[in-house]
Amino acid sequence: MNFSWMAWTLPTALFFITIALLLVGMGIWEYVSPGGNPRVGILRFETTRGDRLFVSLLGSAFIHLAWLGLGGGQDLWWALALSVVYAVGVFRYV
Repeated sequence: MNFSWMAWTLPTALFFITIALLLVGMGIWEYVSPGGNPRVGILRFETTRGDRLFVSLLGSAFIHLAWLGLGGGQDLWWALALSVVYAVGVFRYV
């Protein structure tokens, strides 16, 4: 396959590899422990592990976009750290 149409840099590749590993990890977790223990968090509706993963990925995308837009794209490691803190919060409280 020819992937020359996309600017494959190391951060881009790591981004897609991380998302793939998260999906594989969630699939294995679901296989080992089916059901995901749905619970009602601060949003006041029932969420599963997959729902919380989706919300954390979507929120992380918005955090990075805001960081790029407001901060000029400097030092994205801080946006990554903020996204990890956000994801931990989502999995714990949502």
